[in-house]
Amino acid sequence: MTAPVSEGTPLQTGFSFFYMRRTVHTVEQFWSLYDHLVRPSSLPTTTDYHCFREGIQPTWEDPSNARGGKWIVRLKKGLASRYWEEIVLAMIGGQFSQVPSDEICGAVVSIRFSEDIVSVWNKTANSREITERVRDAIKRILHLPNSVHMEYKPHQDSLMDKSSFRNTQVWRPKSLEGRSDREGGIGAGRGGSRNREGGEHYAEREPHSHTAPPRRTASWGEREEGRGGKPKGRTEVERAWR
Repeated sequence: MTAPVSEGTPLQTGFSFFYMRRTVHTVEQFWSLYDHLVRPSSLPTTTDYHCFREGIQPTWEDPSNARGGKWIVRLKKGLASRYWEEIVLAMIGGQFSQVPSDEICGAVVSIRFSEDIVSVWNKTANSREITERVRDAIKRILHLPNSVHMEYKPHQDSLMDKSSFRNTQVWRPKSLEGRSDREGGIGAGRGGSRNREGGEHYAEREPHSHTAPPRRTASWGEREEGRGGKPKGRTEVERAWR
């Protein structure tokens, strides 16, 4: 379902939220929809939110996705709301710098039992230069330290093994590539399983030496007070975001 086109600040392209099957074309439409979404950390287990460019379905087989793949960031429980919001705002605001304007297809947040996952889908899986640019943009947007191990999986691999998050490529900083591959890594090659028993590498924000993005009025961490709930202190609000 497409939201009625009205006066407002136009986005570069329309984006569709598939949880509600609504498409937005302006900044105002986006916030009128987004402010009513349940935050990811409050969703039940095995729930996905999808936000994709207008005209692109969140499926591996879609023509815009078929030759692409996705970057995966695994999160400790309770962190998904903030990271998802940063990725969505970066997509609709065209903040993936150094990446071709039509390269980003969409993003997904997946709520699972022991972890949550944010993934960013791109069109081109066979170009290391482009996929690394997307990776670097994600790390910049989320303020991830260089030591975070991100994972990549082409959609063609997902079609073959019928899995979204298994048998991924773990991309590590060049300084770590010579170490043991017991945790998985680019040296393990495509199809090598990420070794959960080798230790999880969840995303954490950079230390305080990096400037955190500004907090937004009525963002998810602040809504309970506005709805008549118990006022939250600074620590509680920041915990809700992270």
